[in-house]
Amino acid sequence: MAWVYLVIAGLMEVFWAIGLKYTNGWTRLTPSILTAAGMIVSFYFLSLAIKTLPMGTAYAVWTGIGAVGTVVIGMLFLGEPRDLLRIGFLIAILVGLIGLKMTA
Repeated sequence: MAWVYLVIAGLMEVFWAIGLKYTNGWTRLTPSILTAAGMIVSFYFLSLAIKTLPMGTAYAVWTGIGAVGTVVIGMLFLGEPRDLLRIGFLIAILVGLIGLKMTA
């Protein structure tokens, strides 16, 4: 169950990281509330995951899911660059996440 919690935490990290773009420096109320709620949910599920998973592994996977998800959404929906080098580095992060999962 810890891995499910960790995936939820990582997906919520993607949610709040994208949400930060829309808070306009925390000056827009609704996006700010949603972003803060996403942060709370993300940290909550991370805290559940680290009860049984190694801290370093859980933290690396959490940030990795957040980083990869945020970059992919940026490329698909926010007009960020989609060059092969960026995609290659995303694949490298994914390989690292899979490796951490397999060794935990």
